[in-house]
Amino acid sequence: MASQLDICADLIAQVSNAVSLLDRQIGSFELTPLDRRDWYELLHQKLLPQLGQEAFLIVAVVGGTNIGKSVVFNHVAGNRLSATSPLASGTKHPTAILPSGFSSTHNISKLFPGFQVSEWVDADAPLAENPQHLLYWRESESLPDNLVVLDTPDVDSVAEVNWERADNIRLSSDVLLAVLTQQKYNDSAVKEFFRKASDEGKLVIVIFNQVLLPEDGEYWPLWLKTFEAETGLNPHSVYIAPNDRRAAESNALPFYEQNWPQEEGNFQTDLTERNLLRDLSELRFSEIKLQTLEGAIDHLCSPEVGIPSWLSEIRRRGAEFGEALNLMSAQRLVEVDRWPGLPNAVMIRKIREWWGRQREGWSRSVHGFYHAVGTAVSYPVKLLMESKGNTVTPIEEYRAREWEVILQALENTLERLSWLEELDNPRLSPKLKEILGGKSRAELIEKFRLDHQELDFERILDEMINRQLSGFREESPESYKLFRRIDTLAAAARPAVSVGLFMTGVGPVGDVLYPAVADTAMQGMFHLATDAVGGTVVTAVGDKVITEGASTSAGYLESKFRRLHTQFAQQRAEWLASELERHLFGNLPEELARAAKIGDAPEFKQVEKLVNELRHLLATASIQDS
Repeated sequence: MASQLDICADLIAQVSNAVSLLDRQIGSFELTPLDRRDWYELLHQKLLPQLGQEAFLIVAVVGGTNIGKSVVFNHVAGNRLSATSPLASGTKHPTAILPSGFSSTHNISKLFPGFQVSEWVDADAPLAENPQHLLYWRESESLPDNLVVLDTPDVDSVAEVNWERADNIRLSSDVLLAVLTQQKYNDSAVKEFFRKASDEGKLVIVIFNQVLLPEDGEYWPLWLKTFEAETGLNPHSVYIAPNDRRAAESNALPFYEQNWPQEEGNFQTDLTERNLLRDLSELRFSEIKLQTLEGAIDHLCSPEVGIPSWLSEIRRRGAEFGEALNLMSAQRLVEVDRWPGLPNAVMIRKIREWWGRQREGWSRSVHGFYHAVGTAVSYPVKLLMESKGNTVTPIEEYRAREWEVILQALENTLERLSWLEELDNPRLSPKLKEILGGKSRAELIEKFRLDHQELDFERILDEMINRQLSGFREESPESYKLFRRIDTLAAAARPAVSVGLFMTGVGPVGDVLYPAVADTAMQGMFHLATDAVGGTVVTAVGDKVITEGASTSAGYLESKFRRLHTQFAQQRAEWLASELERHLFGNLPEELARAAKIGDAPEFKQVEKLVNELRHLLATASIQDS
């Protein structure tokens, strides 16, 4: 089962990743950069390194003069590394014992700000007087990989320089091993040091050393209660060690962990021996490490100065982008009151061509024959019209009318964008200035014109009609059957009618007269020069059915025709929108919309969720500690 430290480490890693992902989403928000925020520095400089695979504790053995700090230090370090003597040793500078190989993977100076760090080569170097704040280190194979242990100068020294060193040590350490004795637990200088530790929220483990057992069994709890009351400390755990000089000198001093706090009048001393080194590096490591990081995690989750405050900034900036988007949308930047309609004749011709590809058997061959004859008869009419200079097709006429509309819409859009820029909206105006400043109107219009000239309207219509009518048989089987029946009857009747008409000089039904009548029924006006090109009786018959409007099938066909016009206009409007996006707006509308909805973005929600999980973990850990 994963420990709370493991769970916390995983959460912190997820938070770091989620914060990075969210930060990428808000590149345009112009907020204070992450690397200038205290919580971000805590996350990357403290929490991530200290919760990774190489997590470690800096444990400082601290206390007053001649109380056996070096004895405790040697036991925690797992070896007799510091000199022990019944006389005060006079240690002037702290010494750090590091795990083997630690110095090659860590910057020792960064671990101990305020000290000049150097390797401990001369055994007497920590005892020498020196006004500079020095710290000596050496590596030891006896020390576990997750502990760094400090032996320190006396915190009750009369030398003021030692007070400064004591403060630097306290600030650098994760855990303070407070070594107390009957003589030193109530010393004013000692209490002042630990009062500061309490104010800073330091994790403190108390070791009452040199206890006479069993005589002092009823007294040490009283001494500890007095110490707590005077300093405000609430020790994480409490050990006692007997007054045994030989055991101390041979690095075999026993440590007994005590149940704490205890009720006054019912004090009990537990003489079950504990391995202090093992407790710190194994059994209690996760618990202690998590508690040492509670302050940093609490800062990270703080609504005032942590990640939640950053999220609040993002929400507020998103609301500003929302206001900019509303301002932009309210002006109807692209407005076309009436998009030019495609001539009915063009639409009908395309429908006929589509239907011609759907006919089967004899109907297909008969209509194909008369279509060819009609084309031959109408050819002289085309030549006559071309000789008069009228060679513009309906499609090209439509292209010209559409370009006029697009040009006017573009001019209006540029005018409105300029007006919006002058409103000085803090989120919108800079972006509009960038958009308008990089393009001349002439260049922009020319890009639109060239793209418009390259449009193949014939292909666009073919694809749209095929897409809209491809499901005709499935959507309305009855109408399809009606079309098939009328198609067959019309094909059967056409030979006689065609001949008669042909003989009179009117021309075959397929291409001249019949389409003219049918088209007139739908559009109210007929131009021979344009409508005499192609067509089928089926569409003409269908047109006639549409005008009658007497049946459900007829209604379906009429609505289908109207829908085609609507779909075409919609498709053309979409083209204009894509051109505006491509040549003018870029991704501005999407960027504004995305920014306005940042509070609903998955990246935002994930950071919010992980912070709440961290808060819950912190609350759970605090409850268990209490």
